[in-house]
Amino acid sequence: MTVRIADLMNESGVRFGTSGARGLVTAMTDRVCYAYTRGFLQMLLDRGDVRGPLRAAIAGDRRSSTPRIMTAAARAAFDLGFEVLHAGLVPAPAIALFGLKEAIPTVMVTGSHIPDDRNGIKFNKPTGEILKSDESDLLAQSIEVPDLFDEGGALRVGEGMSLPPPIREIETDYIRRWTNAVNANAFAGKKILVFGHSAVGRDILVKVYRSLGADVVASNWSDKFIPVDTEAIRPEDVSTAIELARSHEPFAIVSTDGDSDRPLISDENGQWLRGDVIGVIAAQWLGADAVVTPVSSNTVVERVARFKTVERTKIGSPYVIAAMQEAINRGYQRVVGYEANGGFLTATDISMPGGPNLTPLPTRDPIIVQLCVLLSAIDAELSISDLMARLPSRYTASDRLENFPTSTSQKRLANLALGGNDNANAMFSSLIGPITHIDTTDGVRAVGESGEIVHLRGSGNAPELRCYAEAETALRAQQLVAQALARFTMER
Repeated sequence: MTVRIADLMNESGVRFGTSGARGLVTAMTDRVCYAYTRGFLQMLLDRGDVRGPLRAAIAGDRRSSTPRIMTAAARAAFDLGFEVLHAGLVPAPAIALFGLKEAIPTVMVTGSHIPDDRNGIKFNKPTGEILKSDESDLLAQSIEVPDLFDEGGALRVGEGMSLPPPIREIETDYIRRWTNAVNANAFAGKKILVFGHSAVGRDILVKVYRSLGADVVASNWSDKFIPVDTEAIRPEDVSTAIELARSHEPFAIVSTDGDSDRPLISDENGQWLRGDVIGVIAAQWLGADAVVTPVSSNTVVERVARFKTVERTKIGSPYVIAAMQEAINRGYQRVVGYEANGGFLTATDISMPGGPNLTPLPTRDPIIVQLCVLLSAIDAELSISDLMARLPSRYTASDRLENFPTSTSQKRLANLALGGNDNANAMFSSLIGPITHIDTTDGVRAVGESGEIVHLRGSGNAPELRCYAEAETALRAQQLVAQALARFTMER
C-alpha cells in the first residue's frame, strides 16, 4: 500500500514538528512509526544525502513504549536496505554525536519530557537535526508500506526484527568528549548529587562527574518513567531538590529530562536554575562571540553585554541551528546557541578554557552547560548561588496548561496578535502596565511599561499552552505566569 506521509499525519493524529513526530502511544502504532521512519530515510536517499554503505543508528529513552517503536523503526530501515546499528538506551546528544562522526542518519525514539502515555521519534540527518526546511520534503514523501501489520497497526508475529547488541562506543565516546574537555581533577573535593529519576543519561552523568574527581551521590533512580520538564519543573521536583540539598549538602544537584538533552542544575540549596540563565553563563565561559537564543529567553543575555551579537529566533532547536549557521556565514568564529529549556548547542569548534577543541554539536546537550556553570563557580571561588547573584537582576518563570487543544490556542493567539497593543492591553495591562511593545515572532510576547514581560504560545509538539514571564524578582515572574494562565483559562 502506498501512503503519503502528510496524509498519514492527519489520519493518525501523530504530528510532525520541530522535535520530530509525537503523539499518544495508542496512535503511534508500529505501522505509523514504520511509515515515518521509512519516509525520513527515503527522503535522504531521494536527495542524495546518504552516501556509501547504507547505515542508520537507532536509540531510545526509558519509556515503556520505546522498545516497540525502536523495533518498528529498525524494520523500516532494514526494508530500505540499511544496516541497522543499535545504540541502545543513550542520550539524544550521544546518538546525534555518533551520527555526525559517522556521517549517517540516526533515529532517537523519545517523547522527551511529555508523559509516558505519549512518545515520539526524533530524526537526525548525517549532518545533524532535521530543520524546518526539511519538513515539507518529508511530509511530501509517498512510501510503500508492506503487508506486515494487523488491523490495529501492530507488526504481526514474526514480522519484527531482533536488534543487534548495542554499540558501546556510542556511550563511551560521549563520556570521553566531556571527561577530556577539562582537567581530570576539576571537581576534586566537590560533592555533586545526580538526581537520576528516569533520565536515560543518568548513569552517564555519574560516570562523567566521578571521572572528573567529584564525590558523586546518585539519588532518586526510578524504573517508572517520570515526565521531568526542565522548562516547567514540577512542584514535587522542586521540593525533592530542596530536601536532597538539606540531606546531602552538595555543591550542586545535576539532572536532565527524559532523553537527556536538556539540563537541570541546582545551587547548593537545591534551587533549580533557569535554563535561559545558565545558558548565558555557559556562553561566557566558552568565550562565545555570537549567541543565538529564542525570543522567550531571559533578556539578561543582552544585559551582560559580553557578546558581539545576540540573535533571537522562534522557539525550537531547528530555528536556533539555522540562525547559528547564518552567524557563521557572517564571519563569527565561536558560535553557540541555547534554549529556555537549557539545551545548549555549538556550531563551531569551541573549548573550555585551557582545554582541547570540541567538535561542533549542533543539537541540545546538557552536560556542557552543567560543566560551564560548575567550573565558573569553582574558578571564581564562589558557591553556585553567589555566582548567579552576579548576573543582572532579571528573573524568568514558565508554566503550561496541559491538554489545551492546539486549535484553540492557535485561534486565540492569532486574534490577540491581530489586535495589536489594544488587545494586549485588554489582556495584560492590569498585570504589567500599559503595553509598549508586542513581539509575534512566536506566539504573543507583550512588554509592559514596567519592563515586565508576558509571553504566550502554543506548544509545537503537544496540546499545551505555554506561558513565560520576566520580572525583577523570581516571585514576581512566577506570579505573572500564574495570573496570565488563569486569565487565559477564564476566557477559554
